[in-house]
Amino acid sequence: MDKPLVSIIIPIYNAAPHLAACIESVRKQTYDNIEILLVNDGSDDVSLPICQMYAKVDSRIRVIDKCNSGVSATRNVAIDQAAGAFLQFVDADDRLAMEATQLLTERALRTGAEMVICHYYRVSGRRRRSVHGFLETDRVLSQREFATQLMEEPSSFYYGVMWNKLYRTDIIRDHRIRCSEELGWSEDFLFNLAYIRYCQSFASVQLPLYYYYKNKKGITATSFGITKLPQTIETKLNLFEFYKDLYTEMGLYEQYKLQIHKYLFDIASDKD
Repeated sequence: MDKPLVSIIIPIYNAAPHLAACIESVRKQTYDNIEILLVNDGSDDVSLPICQMYAKVDSRIRVIDKCNSGVSATRNVAIDQAAGAFLQFVDADDRLAMEATQLLTERALRTGAEMVICHYYRVSGRRRRSVHGFLETDRVLSQREFATQLMEEPSSFYYGVMWNKLYRTDIIRDHRIRCSEELGWSEDFLFNLAYIRYCQSFASVQLPLYYYYKNKKGITATSFGITKLPQTIETKLNLFEFYKDLYTEMGLYEQYKLQIHKYLFDIASDKD
């Protein structure tokens, strides 16, 4: 079986305390045909020197240094420069299981699935961790089948985030799918909805392959204070319209309009 190049993208902002552990987890992947894009988003701690140090000892690592502009713009820079046939995303304060890239990529190659999604660990404190995930089937799902499954948990991290999925680069580029630089949160979910629109086959790995560390303070952290309520409402309304349009295109809106409307009142949750 051919081993296509996988580009693993890590957006970084002031992540020094956790960065080495994150990078090491990516470097130790059992799937070796990878490139690692460390994208420094104008950090003012020692994140950039850490990245540069790793680039000197691992030829698979490329460091991209840019002015601070947020996680979406940072991911978009990496998407434009990635050389891999597949894309994988990792947050700088999280970690990958050693076999994550291998299992995701092998599943994609064996099934022809255009998106592969895996379970994940939610880590709280030093030792507390729990497994999260929904898809428990070995079947390859059609777009309509996947959309139906998504409606069972329309606001979950499992479906909404980018870091537990493997994407095909050609689909992203052919359809100009990008992370929204206008949204202050839920940009992952909008990216996924856009990708689903052009994706015809979906597969899952029923193993937790990603370690998501709660209580983030880095580039992908989100705050839902009262001062951000107007922005939150506006974002939810925009995402609702995108949701509605997508399901209308698939002929599923009337069937699931109650769940889609319910999404307006839900916040994406990692407690699924």
